Amino acid sequence: MTKIYSLLVVSFLMGCASENHIEGIKVYNHAYNENYDTDKVDDILKEAKDSYILVDPFISDITSDNISQMIENNNQIGGYISIGTGEDWRDDYNQMKPFLVTKSWDEWKGEYFVSQISEELISIMKTRIDKMYNLGMKWVEFDNMDWADDDSVREKYGSSVTKDESIEYYNTLCDYLHQKDMKCMAKNTVDGADNFDGVTYESYDNNQNWWDTDRTERFLDEDKLVIIIHYNESDCDEVYEEYRNKYKNDKISFICEDIATKGYIHY
Repeated sequence: MTKIYSLLVVSFLMGCASENHIEGIKVYNHAYNENYDTDKVDDILKEAKDSYILVDPFISDITSDNISQMIENNNQIGGYISIGTGEDWRDDYNQMKPFLVTKSWDEWKGEYFVSQISEELISIMKTRIDKMYNLGMKWVEFDNMDWADDDSVREKYGSSVTKDESIEYYNTLCDYLHQKDMKCMAKNTVDGADNFDGVTYESYDNNQNWWDTDRTERFLDEDKLVIIIHYNESDCDEVYEEYRNKYKNDKISFICEDIATKGYIHY
């Protein structure tokens, strides 16, 4: 559930070998950071073409004008939202507060896990989606989808949401996106997410390929976008080749946080 965030199409993808075959594309991350700064808007506007760009649409340096410029360069834009936590710096935090635990997440201060799912909470998320739709975004990435998976975490923070309830919740939001002709990007899990259009996994120098590889293969076989965002690496080229060999195709999209440059390498 780590945020660096960021991160992370189909009809605008670069390098399509045929109408139904998708190759990996460059990925830019403006949304969240792990060890180093995110991709800068100015650099994205200069460099990103035919790419997937993940942005946080609710912060000051993202405007409708620069979103429009990104789209003009044939990029598909994904908007970041955390569906499993409320963040106390968001404008809608006070609206979310009744549905959150009271203890802040140890790993990310100022974030609070969702304690209960309600129609009001779903309405808040739909309002965020509506704003992204109006900005011309095609994708929405759901961070912290797996907050209800670990019983010890639920007990520690006081969340009553079960895994089954969380799956129903994020599928409800994905259905809403599809009604608006938008696409759903899963994050770090595809449990119960067969209806999603892609997935982003966070990979680490000491913990690679930790996810359900069979389901990852299935997403690739279905020509769904699979993004690996890899952190804190001294040899990004080597890790990229390892992932390409692991999945035996050209469909993996890979972005790597490089120790030497203290920034991302876009493959």
